[in-house]
Amino acid sequence: MLSKYLKNVLGIKHGNAEFYKMAFIHRSASEENAVGGRINNERLEFLGDAILNSIIADYLFRKFPFHSEGELTEMRSKLVCRDRLNVLAKKMALETLLSFNTRSLLKSANGDAFEALIGAIYLDKGYRKTKEIFVKKIFSTFMDVNSVLAEDVNHKSKLLIWGQKKCIKVHFEHTFRQNRKDRKEYIAQVFINGKCAGEGSDFTVKKAEQAAAAIAWQQIHPNNNEKEEV
Repeated sequence: MLSKYLKNVLGIKHGNAEFYKMAFIHRSASEENAVGGRINNERLEFLGDAILNSIIADYLFRKFPFHSEGELTEMRSKLVCRDRLNVLAKKMALETLLSFNTRSLLKSANGDAFEALIGAIYLDKGYRKTKEIFVKKIFSTFMDVNSVLAEDVNHKSKLLIWGQKKCIKVHFEHTFRQNRKDRKEYIAQVFINGKCAGEGSDFTVKKAEQAAAAIAWQQIHPNNNEKEEV
């Protein structure tokens, strides 16, 4: 079943099948190896998360050559946030491949399995092939990238709500400068408990704040894991 899935959905033939089998073992169904260690997909999830972020960063960097760091960060957050990965995994029917021993599978398990699958492909095929599969097979079939990027994600609002819930002070400060075309460019800095956590610039205060907030949000959630209620 696994070999057929990889061929039909991703267009690949596995080399080392064990990587892919491990990618779909939920921690609730962990197996024990010869030395007493636990075998599940958590290590592959860790690896896949890093590879996925690298692939998306590279993709956005090349696709949007004139966008700022804050804008690229916001775009990446939209594409790889936990909810997005859960939906993506559902569309790919990854749940049908998962092994688990719990009454009800946690929502995050689907997204976790997707990251583990990326980790498995990377170990089996290398970075370049993994990126090719992700962009040409997964993006083109299961995600409308332009629609996702067009969604309005208010990182400033999310950050302020997070600060209120955690009793953490969050505030913004602004300056401006004249660019080479004599146009006023605003610079926003967001401070968390008095420490600068992000800086963004744009030609409106609102967009500059959003860019700064996106960077700060990425620092708070470095793995784009939004399972925590905000």
